[in-house]
Amino acid sequence: MSLYSQRGVSAQKEEVHKATEKLDQGLYPHAFCKIYPDYLGGDANWVNLMHADGAGTKSILAYLYWKQTGDTSIWKGIAQDAIVMNIDDLLCVGINDNLLFSSTIDRNKRLIPGEVLEAIISGTQEFFDEMKTYGVNIHYLGGETADVGDVVRTIAVNGTMTARWPKKKLVTNDLITEGDVIVGFASAGKAKYENAYNSGIGSNGLTSARHDALIKIYAKDFPESFDTGLPDEVVYIGKHRLTDAIEIPGFGTTDIGHLVLSATRTYAPLMKVLLGEYFNDIHGLVHCSGGGQTKCLKYLPKPFRIIKDNLFEPPIVFNLLQQASGSDWREMYQVFNMGHRLEVFTSDHNAGKMIEAGKALGIEGRIVGKVEASQSKKELVVHSPDGTLVKY
Repeated sequence: MSLYSQRGVSAQKEEVHKATEKLDQGLYPHAFCKIYPDYLGGDANWVNLMHADGAGTKSILAYLYWKQTGDTSIWKGIAQDAIVMNIDDLLCVGINDNLLFSSTIDRNKRLIPGEVLEAIISGTQEFFDEMKTYGVNIHYLGGETADVGDVVRTIAVNGTMTARWPKKKLVTNDLITEGDVIVGFASAGKAKYENAYNSGIGSNGLTSARHDALIKIYAKDFPESFDTGLPDEVVYIGKHRLTDAIEIPGFGTTDIGHLVLSATRTYAPLMKVLLGEYFNDIHGLVHCSGGGQTKCLKYLPKPFRIIKDNLFEPPIVFNLLQQASGSDWREMYQVFNMGHRLEVFTSDHNAGKMIEAGKALGIEGRIVGKVEASQSKKELVVHSPDGTLVKY
C-alpha cells in the first residue's frame, strides 16, 4: 500500500468516482467539466456550468508556516489556490471570462483569528483585480464563512465558480484525434504575472508533501495539523522545517515553506490568448490536477494510445519530495503534476505558435507527447526517470 493510501487519501479518487458514476454526465461526457443546458437563460445555444474545488490540505501547510513565522501574507496564496483550482478547470472547456465566484471558508475560530480571514478575503479580491488586467473578469459574490471547530481542525478554504457560455465556444475534447500532439505548459518558474518563483506544486498531493518533507516535531507541536488516528510511521517522516533555506538555481534562496506553498499557477492569461486567437486549432484541453500525469486518460473521446515521452524535467520541489519519501517515480507521476499542469491537444503544425504564446507570458511550453491509434482500449504510456508507467 502506498504512503498516500496509508494517509487516508487517494490520488485517483476511486471511491469518489464510484459514488458519482450513476449521475448524469452532462451534455458532453468527455469534456473536462460537466456541462448542462442553459437552465438559467433557456437558450439552446448556451450552456451552464458550476464548479466547486478548493485549496485542500495545503491550508494546513499555511497554518504551520504562519504559526512558526507570524507571516499572514502566506494566506493570500491559499486564496489563489482555491480560485485557480476552479478557474483552470473551467478554462479546459473554453470558459475564460465573465465568471461568478463564491467562497466557502470553514474555520476553527479558537485557532484561526480574524486577521487570517482578512488575508484570505483580500487576497481573493487582489487575484481577481490582477486577472482583470488580462481580460479575465471574475465577479466576487461573497460566500459563506462558518465557525465550525467541532468539524474542522484548522481551516478549509474552498469556492464555487459559475458561468454561462455559448456552445460554439466550448472545448469538449471530442475533437482529439490520432496524430495530435500534446503541448504541455510548465507549472514552475516565474510567469509574467507572478511576483516570485513558483515551485509548480499546485494544490494536489499536499498531504503527502507535508508528511514526507517535514520533521516529526510538527506532530508534537501541532497535533491539530493531522489526523491523530494515522500510524506514526506515516506522520511527518521528513527531515525539513518549513523555515529551512533552499537554493533555487536562477532564482536565489527561498525556504521550504515558500516552496511547498507556492500559489497554484493559473493559466488564465495564456488561455485567454489561445482561446481567442487559436480556438479552432484546439482539439482538447486537460488540467493535470488530481491524478497528475495520468489525468488525461479519463477524457479521451475514444480508444487512443497516449504516449508522453518528452516531459519536463521535474522541478526541484518534486525531487525534494521524492528524496524525502523514497516514493517510486511512477507513483509520483500519478500524484503530482511533475512539471506541467496544462495540456493542449492540437496538430503538430499548430504547436509552435501556442508555445510562443506561452513564452511571451514567461511560461515554458513544449510538445510532451502524442496521440496514437489504439485497437480496443484507452492506454497511457508515461516515461519517467526510472521506468515506464502504463495505465489503461
